[in-house]
Amino acid sequence: MTDCIDIHNHIVPENFPAYAGKGRDVPWPSMAEAHACHRHVMISGKVYRTVSDGSWSVPRRIEAMGEMRVARQVLSPMPELLSYWLPLEDAQVLIRYLNEQIAGMVALAPDRFTGLGAVPLQDMDSALRELEFVLKSLKFAGVEIASHVNGVSIGDARFEPFFAAAEKIGAAIFVHALRPAGQDRIVGPFAEQAVCFPGDIALAAASMITGGIGARHPNLRIAFSHGGGALGMLLPRLVHAWQVTPKAKEALVESPAATARRFFYDALVFEPKAVRFVIDSFGSSQICVGSDYPYAMADKDPLATLEKAGLDASVLAAIRAGNARRFLGL
Repeated sequence: MTDCIDIHNHIVPENFPAYAGKGRDVPWPSMAEAHACHRHVMISGKVYRTVSDGSWSVPRRIEAMGEMRVARQVLSPMPELLSYWLPLEDAQVLIRYLNEQIAGMVALAPDRFTGLGAVPLQDMDSALRELEFVLKSLKFAGVEIASHVNGVSIGDARFEPFFAAAEKIGAAIFVHALRPAGQDRIVGPFAEQAVCFPGDIALAAASMITGGIGARHPNLRIAFSHGGGALGMLLPRLVHAWQVTPKAKEALVESPAATARRFFYDALVFEPKAVRFVIDSFGSSQICVGSDYPYAMADKDPLATLEKAGLDASVLAAIRAGNARRFLGL
């Protein structure tokens, strides 16, 4: 087995607690039986996604890791469970349950798993309390957040206290696309994950640049899913706009490229040429392995994609594990 750390994969619990809140028509998740080794994630009485037992079974997950040549997985929740749209009291209950489920999986194989929890980012005080809980009590490396919170980009000033706290406490932040912009413009039988996630994660990363949070918190360890999506193509335009727009130059103390090259990114782009583009855009020191296990859009052999990219041995070694250790603070 190679020394490989996969920073992008997800868990779904085998069961959820019954809804015990006071709300009406709250989209609280539950699980229902499906075909062998699978369960349906049910939300508002409909199947949201059918997931395999690798979502919650530590033995099944470790077996799959062996097939993928992955030594350590960084576990984070299925993004649809981040619960920003739930009433705050309900979100707090569900998120704490998720974090404790991840902690239970990590405890069964601490040499194979690292935890990234969730926080109710719709409420700053609650988010800061849960961030401290997962870092100090559960000993996680950090948390996963979405690209936006109910339509507000993470680079908005209202979220700066969260990123300031994450920088201070040393939390790793993994940003995942969720409920992306542009779904209404998809043509044909393709999922939002295929068509819209690259634009959505680019909007999130760009907001962290253009809003200045990334520049004001240079020690923040933050990683973006799906290779940063379209950010690699967008970045030269941001740099040009910064150079020719006086107000943009006043607003940002450094070039957008300088900020972007401090962020981390997974290499989940499926194509060796795309891997090289991500490396050229952001630097080989900022790229980590990501698989999206256990979903259909996963790269089932993420190391093979990297190995076909014609990288130097030192660069390949850094992407396999060294960069992830720096991102996670291991």
